[in-house]
Amino acid sequence: MADNFAQTVKQQADIVKIVGDYVKLRKTGAQNYTGLCPFHKEKTGSFSVNAAHNYFYCFGCHEKGDVFTFVMKLENVSFPEAVRAVATKCGIPLPKREFNSPEEARDAGIRRQLIDLHEAATQYFEAQLKSPEAARAREYLTGRGVTPETIAKFRIGYAPDDFNHMRETMRKHFAEDALRASGLFSAKEQEDGSQGTMYARFRKRITFPIANEQGKTIAFTARALEDVDDKGRPIAKYMNSPETPLYTKGQVLFNLDKAKAPIRELDFALLVEGQMDCISVYMAGVKNVLATSGTAFTEMQIRLLSRFTKRVVVNFDPDAAGSNAAEKSIAMLTEEEFDVRVVTLEGGLDPDRYVREHGVQEYMAALRGAKRHSEYLIDRARLQFPARTADAKVKAMNFLLPHIRRMPNRIQRDEFAADAAQKLGIDSALLRQELKQAAAARLESVPQFRQEPISENEKILLRALVLSEDDPARQLAADQLSMHPEWFAELPMADILESLSQAPAPENPLDAAPTNESRAQLAVALQHSTGDKEAPLLEQVRDALEALDTRRMQRRQRELRSQIAEADRRGDSAMLDQFMMEKMAIDKALRER
Repeated sequence: MADNFAQTVKQQADIVKIVGDYVKLRKTGAQNYTGLCPFHKEKTGSFSVNAAHNYFYCFGCHEKGDVFTFVMKLENVSFPEAVRAVATKCGIPLPKREFNSPEEARDAGIRRQLIDLHEAATQYFEAQLKSPEAARAREYLTGRGVTPETIAKFRIGYAPDDFNHMRETMRKHFAEDALRASGLFSAKEQEDGSQGTMYARFRKRITFPIANEQGKTIAFTARALEDVDDKGRPIAKYMNSPETPLYTKGQVLFNLDKAKAPIRELDFALLVEGQMDCISVYMAGVKNVLATSGTAFTEMQIRLLSRFTKRVVVNFDPDAAGSNAAEKSIAMLTEEEFDVRVVTLEGGLDPDRYVREHGVQEYMAALRGAKRHSEYLIDRARLQFPARTADAKVKAMNFLLPHIRRMPNRIQRDEFAADAAQKLGIDSALLRQELKQAAAARLESVPQFRQEPISENEKILLRALVLSEDDPARQLAADQLSMHPEWFAELPMADILESLSQAPAPENPLDAAPTNESRAQLAVALQHSTGDKEAPLLEQVRDALEALDTRRMQRRQRELRSQIAEADRRGDSAMLDQFMMEKMAIDKALRER
């Protein structure tokens, strides 16, 4: 976004009004206002806003900056996004964006349409829930204790049992290519490779919108009302939107848009599995709750959550699938140095049912009694291998050892090991020896810091990201990487790419690297190649971004092969169709590259 426009917005913006949307301010001088700091917990207001000089400062945690810095930090958005947000709040028209190619303009146009299309779909499903056909859906929701207030708050809807009605409704307002890219419709591939007539993906299902951090609908989860179809074949209970230009499942946490402020305020997040668990707990008054949508955490979700807190309480379903998901999530969170605690509800109930049957006060008492993750895992080991025989003790120890090794802090590792040895009846010296041998073997095979080679694509993008804000190559790289973090999530320099794409480079670009080793890598990456016929950097950036997208699609292609095989093995025709359609779309996109 051009510097002159940002300057115009900054001059016209009333920082007191903008900050006042987030923080309750009181006037303490001619131009000064104070309130409780939104960036750290405090009981007396040390947060100050100066209207004359257009800045904020906290005397407690020392956060400071202008109106853009405030929005960037509080909303976790990039500088261009903060400028747009402030301009919108002030009623300042956004400048017409210039694109580097027709293709880039087309992709940006489709993304904008998809946001509008998902909003229209949300309204469509909401209206359908009030129709006569949806009587059974309303009955189901009432039976689950879902109130009209909850339906309105979470915008729950109903997808009618009709292949064509939604398509014809949306066609009046949206282009064909946007409809096909939305994931709201399916179509069979023709013999010539083209896509046939679209039909509604979600039918005879209750719909739950999935929103991004800003509260915009980007996808849906839909629950079936039947267990089998007309031919007696089993129907998948839940169906999700496929990945689209707006939505990547492993990068979204359900309810983050509503929960992020309470999470920051309370400094911990409550993690549950399903949307209904999340909705029920939220409406009961526990506002800092997120759902993983029935899957274990991904690295991108952990990185997203770490922007708001490093403390998590996990309350997954007590069945085998829930316990396994809890173990995997605990492992990943522990490696990222989260403080993890686990709740197991009495009677084997899930959070939704527990709140309905026992009330929110008992549920909150259960949260306060959450076990440390080490205690939970030791209990799991004793439950799985209850015999006091030597063989059972070995199995229990082998179950716990990987979890102990994952803990980055040595003191916590030692405490975990000592507690496990005492409760399992194992010689603590033996357990420490096992840990020492495992650590030695790990050091031999995996160095503490593995200086992975940086690809040429990474070097190109890093060189672009340290340029000035108004450089076209920098704008293209920052915009695309901000929209598609999945493109670079597994690269050696992922953290630095993310940091530089979200905010302007520091005065010394090497300050963006957190360690001496990564600083050395970045220094090498920023050295320009000396080729005589080097293409312009903007062209190199386009090629690098396309290469990363291709790599992402190839990775997803491999994942889909195993998912298709598993769905076929389970006889899950709905999921099989969904995976096949997604794979065909990726195959086609790769062929056209």
